[in-house]
Amino acid sequence: MSVVGLGADGWAGLTAAARSALTGAEVLIGGPRQLDLLPAADCAGERVAWPSPLRPAVPKLMAEHAGRRIAVLASGDPMFYGIGRALAEELGPDRLRVHPHPSSVSYACARLGWPVEDTEVVTVVGRPVARLAAALYEGRRVLVLSAGAVTPGEIAALLRERGFGPSRMRVLEQLGSEREDAYEGRAESWDHAPGDPLNVVAVECRRDRDSAVPRLGATPGLPDSAYEHDGQLTKRHVRAATLCALAPAPGELLWDIGGGSGSIGIEWMRTHPSCRAVAVERVPER
Repeated sequence: MSVVGLGADGWAGLTAAARSALTGAEVLIGGPRQLDLLPAADCAGERVAWPSPLRPAVPKLMAEHAGRRIAVLASGDPMFYGIGRALAEELGPDRLRVHPHPSSVSYACARLGWPVEDTEVVTVVGRPVARLAAALYEGRRVLVLSAGAVTPGEIAALLRERGFGPSRMRVLEQLGSEREDAYEGRAESWDHAPGDPLNVVAVECRRDRDSAVPRLGATPGLPDSAYEHDGQLTKRHVRAATLCALAPAPGELLWDIGGGSGSIGIEWMRTHPSCRAVAVERVPER
């Protein structure tokens, strides 16, 4: 099975090997926008649009088209927040031939002059914009993989809410295509109308020194004022000592019996994106 990464430049931006995989495919699977980028004269295979939700549909689609030459379309690099991961996990990497295209992150960093290795990347595709909050620190550069045209406005609102109104935002649209465009502004005064849905948002984090929002550090022991609670809150220094003793490692799961405000579980999960926590609490309102 071929997995072909497409850029906003479509067919014109593909390598000879990627084009060969698509012209030789009997079945082409992808999103409607991706399928529309392929010229019908060159790609005669049956076109199948991904259903929603996508991940549960993978085994069924593969079974329906078993024995046929399949090419799956992805955005940019299929193995970077793309369908490539799901296919490798479901089918095994040995069954895949991946043809990557430069990702939107590579394009964005090239336009901005940011080193890729020093840039934090957060995706809000199919995820809440609130997950960006964990990446907000003074001086950090963050690239947000956008869910659509309204995402930049939602990011600006979150930055203001979290005390990062002075942050500079730059929206990069249609990266790599002839329609590439960009616009920028400060989160505190963001008034741009929604633009192209195919965009990436670059954020240079600047904290409002006069903000009443508590400053959140990277280590356990957040200020008590950072939590909403009814009095059942493990105090800051106890929380810090507890997390130190628990010593969470990436991928570990915490069961918090009698969660109260959930502060221990929250700070457990903040130690690494793959850490998870389940709180058991007898008071439903909490």
